[in-house]
Amino acid sequence: MAPRTPSRPVGTVTRGTTNPNRLRRMDRWIAATHGAALRRSPDPVAVDLGYGASPWTAVELLLRLRTVAPHARVVGIEIDPARVAAAQPYEREGLMFRHGGFEVPLPGGPALIRAANVLRQYDEEQVAAVWERLCARLAPGGLLVEGTCDEIGRRHVWVALGPEGPRTVTFAARLGSLERPSDLAERLPKALIHRNVPGEPVHAFLRDFDRAWAAAAPYASYGARQRWIRAVRDVSADWPVLGGTSRWRQGEVTVRWEALAPRAG
Repeated sequence: MAPRTPSRPVGTVTRGTTNPNRLRRMDRWIAATHGAALRRSPDPVAVDLGYGASPWTAVELLLRLRTVAPHARVVGIEIDPARVAAAQPYEREGLMFRHGGFEVPLPGGPALIRAANVLRQYDEEQVAAVWERLCARLAPGGLLVEGTCDEIGRRHVWVALGPEGPRTVTFAARLGSLERPSDLAERLPKALIHRNVPGEPVHAFLRDFDRAWAAAAPYASYGARQRWIRAVRDVSADWPVLGGTSRWRQGEVTVRWEALAPRAG
């Protein structure tokens, strides 16, 4: 049975800032890690939740997902009805726009919900309830990806969650513009950004990553990518880093959520 849709969308209007290609790093990671699940899904619907004042991120998500799941469909959901009306002329086969919020007003559970730069304006104490609500809307085997990036997508950090809750945290950067890994701290998602202080796991991870980056300085003569790969390899000795060189060379590092989760209290 489809969930009852509230009379009003759940959530508040965001600033709506968006740019073409802003979410490319997140999209590429989703395609690489969730593409097989989308291909297996009987109804591979992806939601671009809170796409903003322009529809570009939803348009791009469809194009990127279809490289790995040709039958994928994307629904852009926005809480501001004026933004929905402005986006609807861009609808095409496999792409539509709907008015809504965290209730995700679709008849079934989506295989993917992407919520980028949506929770930034919320209080940290609100994040867990939003995560729980969105995860409850996922189809079996579905994925929620929630995170934050800068205005042109050079630096991005996101959390991946399944119906059971958070799984991983991914840090991604345009390496040519990165001075040190801890530069990514300013783009931590809401669940972590206020925890980048001594005594918290995410602070310790970024500290250790900076040290590994400094130790890998000799590899800079081979390029920032080789330096990053070496630093990730070194930091993985003490932290549960996932994936391998094929993802690291993209300027990514993914760590299990439980290693970075905020300490109680």
